[in-house]
Amino acid sequence: MTSQTIQAPPRPPTPAAPRGAPPPLLRRLGDLPAAFLFVLPAAVGFAAFYLWPALRGLYLSLTKYNVLTPPRFIGTENYERIFGDHLFWNALKVTAEYVLINIGTQTVASLLLAVLLHRLTRSLMVRGVVLLPFLVANVVVALVWFWMLDYQLGVVNHALDWLGLDRVAFFGDSDLAIPTIALVNTWRHLGYTALLIYAGLQMIPPTVYEAAALDGASEWRIFWRVTLPLLRPVMALVLVLTVIGSFQVFDTVAVTTAGGPINATRVISFYIYDLAFNRFNFGYAAALSSVLFVLLAGVAYLQLRLTRAGESDLKES
Repeated sequence: MTSQTIQAPPRPPTPAAPRGAPPPLLRRLGDLPAAFLFVLPAAVGFAAFYLWPALRGLYLSLTKYNVLTPPRFIGTENYERIFGDHLFWNALKVTAEYVLINIGTQTVASLLLAVLLHRLTRSLMVRGVVLLPFLVANVVVALVWFWMLDYQLGVVNHALDWLGLDRVAFFGDSDLAIPTIALVNTWRHLGYTALLIYAGLQMIPPTVYEAAALDGASEWRIFWRVTLPLLRPVMALVLVLTVIGSFQVFDTVAVTTAGGPINATRVISFYIYDLAFNRFNFGYAAALSSVLFVLLAGVAYLQLRLTRAGESDLKES
């Protein structure tokens, strides 16, 4: 028996470019002016409102500056001062406490709300009602809750009186102030975070749930074995956004407690604001801002690595 060599079919000839047409590289380079024109407005905005202030802040962090006199370069003295600043470490501890309470309550409540929206109703009106608190300015939300929880005039304390319970100084008690602020912000951001998770739930194919139901899995088991693993990329995004936002909390503290009582709510953003605009120590405030930026970048990187945000458990057949 003689062996025959199997030859691949010949490739079709590549169509020749029209005579006089420029090479592909030159055609792509010819699109650059139009591309730069579209990118220019965003690039100018980024440079004017993000890049230049960041570079200016980094320079000021190496100086002693109080607005009234020109900046005087002092090297890394501002950064060395941080190690002995007990107010900074207290602000970092208070901020960490706020972040843990806010992220814990907001993530759990948002996940449950998103699952309920996905399984019980998909009404656009219901989703709009859920999002309403997020559409209100944070300062307005803080003022409304500050009045509602006021020790003397607040409707909540009047209700406690009516029930025969003692009044509670929600914003005046050093042990309750940070949990109260965290729960107020959880209430405001709950709908927005839930809708982000809800969007992730809609990306899960219904066939996955049908297969789990055919295998006899209960609703609780489906939630833990199917829903949560497939939501990991979305949950990673939600955690990064909420953690960064929580570390930057400012307006609720400024409206309700102004850092009190006895520095119990002096979060790091409010401490930076106080240094810059009340004490006019812009150099040291800029150094703390740089430290906060590095801290947030490190936390976001660790979150993305630990949660494997770029991977998905959903395998395509």
